[in-house]
Amino acid sequence: MRRRDFISLFGSVVTFALTAQAQEKGRTYRLGSLHHSPRNAPHHIAFYEELQRHGFIEGQNLISDASGYGLRLEDLAEHAAEVVKGQVDVIIAAGDAPVRAAQQATKTIPILANATDLLAQGFVRSLSKPEGNITGFSFLSNELDGKRQEILMQAVPGARRMAALIDSEYTKPRRAQALQDAAHRYGVELTLYTVSTRDEIAGAIERAKSSGAEALNVLASALLYNNRQIIFDRTAVLRLPAIYEFASEGEEGGLIAYGPRLAQLYRDIFARQCIKLLRGAKPTDLPVEQPTQFYLVVNLKTAKALGLTVSESLLARVDTLIE
Repeated sequence: MRRRDFISLFGSVVTFALTAQAQEKGRTYRLGSLHHSPRNAPHHIAFYEELQRHGFIEGQNLISDASGYGLRLEDLAEHAAEVVKGQVDVIIAAGDAPVRAAQQATKTIPILANATDLLAQGFVRSLSKPEGNITGFSFLSNELDGKRQEILMQAVPGARRMAALIDSEYTKPRRAQALQDAAHRYGVELTLYTVSTRDEIAGAIERAKSSGAEALNVLASALLYNNRQIIFDRTAVLRLPAIYEFASEGEEGGLIAYGPRLAQLYRDIFARQCIKLLRGAKPTDLPVEQPTQFYLVVNLKTAKALGLTVSESLLARVDTLIE
């Protein structure tokens, strides 16, 4: 064996040994879950892969709550109570409603949460010192809804009537009004279409199109993200250009996306925070984090199917181009 190979192998062995020592020998760690999205979503896969890389391995020393995924809104409170009874080490909750259900179920078990804005929603009292039993990260996706509106207007420059698809749980009336006012300053009439359930999404998009909307801003929302395939399908059939909140949505078939990469956040932030909690850190000692990288993705395949020509000025700003 070459010396360089030996050093590399030795380093890997040492890293594994140190990682293994960080877990208590013979202990089984338990994770409770409160998620609307399915367990096989790419961001959840990235999360558990990162846990495994650090020695927390499902089926060996880690038990995860498989029934805590794909939950409906009406299931959250009951499942949160069951998780608390199960005496898990950490509860993982994603989205405002799941985080609220976890918070109402326990004031002692650490809750690792992500939501649009943990501070604004009152889940934590401070970003640097969360207090209580909750920490995690905030997407700040709502803060980017206006930026996405600007990008959409640049992508469809001749449009004078646009629509915004809104989840009533996430977007408050004052923020929606601010979006309308900003669009109006550019000579664009922005009409709001509010939904609260999966079954309302397709109908809202169809009403937007029939009312003359020439483009659609899909605002930040766990509901809308988890049902993005419905939106992809309806906007394709209706030939309605749309913009989305996570970079991956542009790669999955959406026309344009601007925001962070969800799987990256789960791998680089969420998993790291979870590992610290499992190893004994207190939520109060873990600051709430926020995304620092945002990506503009344009899908030229979708643009072609819609009969849309993307301007050179917009293409010059793109981070990822799907051809």
